[in-house]
Amino acid sequence: MKIALYGSGRMGKAIESIALQRGHTIGLRVDSKNAGTPPTGCDVAIEFSRPEHALGNMRLCLEHGVPVVVGTTGWYDKMNEVKAMVSQHNGALLWASNFSIGVNLFFRVNRMLAGLMDKQAGYAVSMDEIHHIHKLDAPSGTAISLARDIDLKNSRYSGYELKGQEAGAGGIAPAPVPIHSQRIGEVTGTHTVTWTSANDRIVITHEAFDRTGFATGAVVAAEWVKGRKGLFTMDDVLDAV
Repeated sequence: MKIALYGSGRMGKAIESIALQRGHTIGLRVDSKNAGTPPTGCDVAIEFSRPEHALGNMRLCLEHGVPVVVGTTGWYDKMNEVKAMVSQHNGALLWASNFSIGVNLFFRVNRMLAGLMDKQAGYAVSMDEIHHIHKLDAPSGTAISLARDIDLKNSRYSGYELKGQEAGAGGIAPAPVPIHSQRIGEVTGTHTVTWTSANDRIVITHEAFDRTGFATGAVVAAEWVKGRKGLFTMDDVLDAV
């Protein structure tokens, strides 16, 4: 499989390494020097650039009939526009806030726990996420996904609120999921969801040791999406494995 790689940062380099290990080739590498280059002749594209470039890269790939896997976060307010682009071009796009298989299993555990807590009014949720100092967005896309899933499964919560930027709407139900974001050293990524009552605490945590899990998941997603049409997430990949 020939891959067009949009983004030359740490994740881009890790993805290239995994792709080559799995027998694929890199047909195109796009960074700031050759931005806007179409993925001509490639079987699939993987997009790990920056939020301000992601939408343009998605459009470029869909216009040229190349399925695209998107790992960049920070563009989710444009989701309806992306859905329209996929439909307009009868293309394929697979997005995830995190491509790690472990994180996507963690998402499922989080949804299950949030659903169980729906009728347990004595428990309140909070979230902590830690990443390296180079990460541009806060909270992380993974934390936002975790909060969204709590919102969907628990009627006491809606949306999220970054600690330190509270809107001061305390007491209003449903409440936002409080998220505490830290940027420390070279931490790859740690996400913790905590449910606390007056009597005890339940904690679930995912800690990434390196970028290999994210990169492997992105390449697996690229292998899966090739030849398909539609808008997909990593849940579709996990369900098919």
